[in-house]
Amino acid sequence: MSFGSPNNPYGQNPQNPQQPQQPQQPYGYPQQGQQPPGYGYPQAPGAGVPPQGGYGGYPSYPTGGPAAPGGMPGMPRVASMGRRFGARVLDGVAFMVIYFVLGLLGLAGSATAIEDCDPNAANYDSCMEEGFGDLFASMMVVFVIMAAIGLLYEWLLTSLLGGTLGKLAVGIRVVNVNTGQKIGLGSSFIRWIIPIVGSFACGIGQLLVYLSPFWDKSGRQQGWHDKAASTMVIQN
Repeated sequence: MSFGSPNNPYGQNPQNPQQPQQPQQPYGYPQQGQQPPGYGYPQAPGAGVPPQGGYGGYPSYPTGGPAAPGGMPGMPRVASMGRRFGARVLDGVAFMVIYFVLGLLGLAGSATAIEDCDPNAANYDSCMEEGFGDLFASMMVVFVIMAAIGLLYEWLLTSLLGGTLGKLAVGIRVVNVNTGQKIGLGSSFIRWIIPIVGSFACGIGQLLVYLSPFWDKSGRQQGWHDKAASTMVIQN
């Protein structure tokens, strides 16, 4: 039995020294020098790209300026209530001018018929009744024409152009809340008829409809007519 030398007290073979053991890696983790599973493989198409539908249900399309609300790219700029009020004022002024012109045309013929009635004639009473009857008929015709103009003006322009002349003048338009595109004839009619129905309650319902965007908590400032028609008003 031989003992080791002073330089090798335990008698180990210097040709095959015992190597220290490497700490084992936890199960499932890549070993040193190895790439993790899936590393370097191509990602799925569209990975890391925002969804096509935009954020939060807003349509994704260029806006030409800072997005609102939230500031995320692809979100439309919601039209301010100041711009919407300005558009409504411009449309109202246009209607007043049209109504004034039509009213004058209707009154002109009836006033002439009333002036032609001779107070000394035996048929004066019947002449005056006929004249006022013509006046009432003329005003009814003007009312029907104005109602038709209001329907075609608001309904068709909003569906075909995205807004009335007042809205286009202040740089806002009505779009579908899900697609960001122009609304169809059906949605435009729903959006138009709801304030009209509200006007039957002494105009209070119509006023509440136009003020309802102030109470919308979605950040889109949708009025009751907007929610019913799935629309929103944005700034160009």
